[in-house]
Amino acid sequence: MPIEEAPQGETERVRTFYERNAESYDKGMAFAERILFRGGRAWACSQAVGDVLEIAVGTGRNLPYYPVDVTLTGIDLSQAMLEQAHKRAEELGRAVTLLEADAQSLPFPDNHFDTVVSTLTLCTIPDERRAVQEVWRVLRPGGRFVAMEHVRSPHLLVRGIERLLDPLSVRFEADHLLREPVEAAQAAGFTIERIERSRLGFVERLAARKE
Repeated sequence: MPIEEAPQGETERVRTFYERNAESYDKGMAFAERILFRGGRAWACSQAVGDVLEIAVGTGRNLPYYPVDVTLTGIDLSQAMLEQAHKRAEELGRAVTLLEADAQSLPFPDNHFDTVVSTLTLCTIPDERRAVQEVWRVLRPGGRFVAMEHVRSPHLLVRGIERLLDPLSVRFEADHLLREPVEAAQAAGFTIERIERSRLGFVERLAARKE
């Protein structure tokens, strides 16, 4: 059954949130990464080969970690976030094509990339399953989807806390706490190659292949 498209108003709400918070994003994210996601960006980017797409590239926090020999494209809903990514790319001397685009409707042809990377992204995209379907579409056969995300924990106490906080997190930060990227990847047709969980199952590293 095809997935219904997320309401456009929700996508615009996410865009507006990041437009408003682009300049302060790095400061807040740096703290979260020290506590919860240490090493996650480096791990995800180290898996990238060939023609690489990063969905929701944000301020470009992943740019220092990509292998030097990949051809890199990044998309994001927010122009303000992309402006920060441009600055980071210039400081690093990193060649990257940065485009304003929606991960739920990627502006690329089928079978176009070798790797798609997502880090702390699927939690904010209104329709994450549509986005993962789009990842499948633009990947070449044999291409890989690599993700580092916070997810719905299998630990009952942690999941209970997530359920309590989720309505507030979605409302004020456009951040869903109860998603499970593995389910979205499997529904899109990916073969799961690797899953690692940490922080009582709250943090997940995922590698999946398009056969």
